[in-house]
Amino acid sequence: MTTLTETSVAGNDDRRDNNNNGRKLMVALDVDGTLVDHDGHMSQGVRESAQAVVAAGHEVMIATGRSLKATLPIIEKIGIERGYAVCCNGGVTLRLHPALDGGYEVIHKATFDPAPALRALRERLPSAKYALEDADGNFLSTERFQDPSFGVEAIGVDFHTMLEATAVRVVVFSTENTPEEFNEAIEHVGLAGVTYSVGWTAWLDIAAAGVTKASALENLRGRLGIERHLTVAIGDGRNDIEMLTWAGRGVAMGQAPEEVIAVANEVTHSVFDDGAAHVLRSLL
Repeated sequence: MTTLTETSVAGNDDRRDNNNNGRKLMVALDVDGTLVDHDGHMSQGVRESAQAVVAAGHEVMIATGRSLKATLPIIEKIGIERGYAVCCNGGVTLRLHPALDGGYEVIHKATFDPAPALRALRERLPSAKYALEDADGNFLSTERFQDPSFGVEAIGVDFHTMLEATAVRVVVFSTENTPEEFNEAIEHVGLAGVTYSVGWTAWLDIAAAGVTKASALENLRGRLGIERHLTVAIGDGRNDIEMLTWAGRGVAMGQAPEEVIAVANEVTHSVFDDGAAHVLRSLL
């Protein structure tokens, strides 16, 4: 693994190491903790670097745990008008084009029955809050649970109503449990038929079985006909582990947890030091 330095990330050393030889790259970018900080702020340096890579003609795509409506502002901010995006940790894939209604269409949506996972987790984590994105893009939640990553205002429902829904994404959140306690609960419950990731806080994202950012990106790579060694991914979270492993060049943000850094080819600076901008400039 290579740790990028202040001198190499932005200068000629990086340009010499960029071996795409003018060929189109597929560049997958996480959002929270990568393009924006944990207050949702995107620096000018990150925005301009991302816009420059888009303008250079590379296949730049967002790959995020955020839902569709919370992803669209990021797509617009970095200037992607044509291409693809992955939302809901791989649960939803978009095609982007100005001629489409609203500038996008959903080309794939992976749904699942959330009831078994919800029942098991509720028994183990009774004080947690639960939210669910259904197949129509609505969010259902218990205990007035809202989050900017939903992109829409969640509808308060009882737990039984949530069990009967078809889900694209399930979110479990608790202020009373650490990420380690969440992991213990997951191991104890033995979740089957779902893919999950635990965030920085006691936050659990659940997707359909076999669905990750990497699985969605691999489908798009096949559609685009881009060779694996021409893929780049930047991320910071546990839900980025598969994506960083999948990419020909997987770059972890400097503030990423140890298990994320361990699977990356490189480590850049933290989100607070524009780590993503350093990597993006190296692609130009």
